[in-house]
Amino acid sequence: MPHQHRDVKARYPLHVTLRMRDHVWQLRSRRCFQILERAFYRGCHRFGGRVCHFSVQHNHIHLVAEASDARALARSLQGLCIRMAKGLNRLMERKGAVFADRYHARALRTPTEVRRALVYVLGNGRKHLPRVGHTLRPEWRDPYSSAAWFDGWSVPTPLAYLPGPVAFPETWLLSIGYRRVGGLLRADEAPS
Repeated sequence: MPHQHRDVKARYPLHVTLRMRDHVWQLRSRRCFQILERAFYRGCHRFGGRVCHFSVQHNHIHLVAEASDARALARSLQGLCIRMAKGLNRLMERKGAVFADRYHARALRTPTEVRRALVYVLGNGRKHLPRVGHTLRPEWRDPYSSAAWFDGWSVPTPLAYLPGPVAFPETWLLSIGYRRVGGLLRADEAPS
């Protein structure tokens, strides 16, 4: 990613994407996901940044995060990525870079953007898995995401266990605003 100024404001949540290098193993495996989940537990609320939702895909990770400013976002994601990289390198018995490039972050400025980002992040498995032959039931929720800890489902699910590997959102847009433009999320909603 080119080094451009990131427009980060405390009132706007962000959709962040982290891409892996080609040599990194399939992230949607139990052994890789355990490392990433441990990193989320330890780093979801540090240095002025908060990871509120996540989705782990084959070779990339989607986050919905909040930060007080660009420096807080950078420090928070840097700490999270270091934890992930060290754990994955230890598992793969390698050294060196794990992430393909700098993170991509996009500010979510309206309730509609936030709702679409939540559907995209929490329903990303629903988009990709049918393409490789998986059949998903309407109530399916991605086990490689923070869907189990999301409290905005139209049909509530018991939380997997508490506390979760995510931070509670503090912005109005991410805690209340998105609910005003389409209501609570349905488990069968998928990104377009």
